[in-house]
Amino acid sequence: MSKAPGLDKSLSTLQLWGIAVGLVISGEYFGWSYGWAGAGTLGFLVTAAFIALMYATFIFSFTELTTSIPHAGGPFEYGRRAFGPTGGYIAGYATLIEFVFAPPAISLAIGSYLNVQFPGLDPKTAAVGAYLIFMTLNILGVQIAATFELLVTLVAIFELLVFMGVVAPGFSIANFVKGGWSGQDAFSAAAIPGMFAAIPFAIWFFLAIEGVAMAAEEAKDPKRSIPIAYIAGILTLLVLAAGVMLFAGGAGDWTKLANINDPLPQAMRLIVGDSSGWLHMLVWLGLFGLVASFHGIILGYSRQIYALARAGYLPAAFGTVHPRFHTPHRAILAGGVVGIVAIFSDEWFSFGGQTLTANIVTMSVFGAIVMYIVSMASLFRLRRTEAGLERPYRAPLYPVFPAFALAAAVVCLLTMVYYNALIAALFVVLGVLGHGYFRLTRKRREGVLAAA
Repeated sequence: MSKAPGLDKSLSTLQLWGIAVGLVISGEYFGWSYGWAGAGTLGFLVTAAFIALMYATFIFSFTELTTSIPHAGGPFEYGRRAFGPTGGYIAGYATLIEFVFAPPAISLAIGSYLNVQFPGLDPKTAAVGAYLIFMTLNILGVQIAATFELLVTLVAIFELLVFMGVVAPGFSIANFVKGGWSGQDAFSAAAIPGMFAAIPFAIWFFLAIEGVAMAAEEAKDPKRSIPIAYIAGILTLLVLAAGVMLFAGGAGDWTKLANINDPLPQAMRLIVGDSSGWLHMLVWLGLFGLVASFHGIILGYSRQIYALARAGYLPAAFGTVHPRFHTPHRAILAGGVVGIVAIFSDEWFSFGGQTLTANIVTMSVFGAIVMYIVSMASLFRLRRTEAGLERPYRAPLYPVFPAFALAAAVVCLLTMVYYNALIAALFVVLGVLGHGYFRLTRKRREGVLAAA
């Protein structure tokens, strides 16, 4: 009997870095400015600094898990190995929510950017078109997908640097700090709630970098290349996030940039006007950043669905690989269907005074934060239960780094539940329904485990 096709081990260190940065770089283009609406520029700067520290310590710790257990399931496999099937379910469900709900938010931003150039184009139509194009590209092969991801990521980084250079002559720190504390010019206790409420949008700056873990099974040398990709990736993103936020906020009246999907073109418009060629260039090049994340996260969610199905947590049909392209084609299509439904779910997701995009972002962030908590807990447990596990990379300053990342994630989760009770309830309801399927399929998982 011929062996079923598996995933190709062909990704280089540079391609993994491209995936790490590309997964996240759309967060520099939109999403974060929603945090200005409640926290102000200075309040959000404090929130973003806290989240940046959480991500830095998390990535330095998470890399130990990724290099020790290079598996397409990523966090799902870490949770299962540390806490058994239930731990695997919680981590897998949370990761799935993060990676399935991030693409519709990004695709809507793609539609908004295109609408600037083509006012007659419906952003939702453009969003669906983006899904169809990039699901197809992901199906055609991981080498094609990863090479494309690297190229669009490099263009996206260049475009962000161009944005900073173009708005720099008009930059004023006075613009950035004016009303920077929840609409006030001086800090007061009234600014604190807005800073906490802005946490999901600060997380959006870095959300999904951990998706490299889901490409680990396709890396040529995961034990060497993943630490380099992760650490170089988080440093790249820290610099870009700080630069974009400061230059956009200093370009003019930053309140005009809050609660919109295209803050960079609008910030540049404040400097160069409506007819400048720079503005049109930014719209077109800005699409590269959105496409990089959109395309990369499709790769991420498909590997998570594939790994969960392969382990018996989802229907077996999603755990198959295309015989010619060696990609999880059914998993790619399944995540796309959910995303397209979310694009047209205004009546479900436009509540709590937030836009559809803001609520989809928040839903994705809920999944991320729960996954971070399970992952850091898994790191601590595996250090005790599998002390002899080969660890090519060990978390620096253990246990300080993972403990800070874990504590910060818990603070984020509690804060988000308080400020987003309806979305939190939806997250829990979907998790409970999924757990029902999990319990009903226990025998199948046991059979899969016995056959492994």
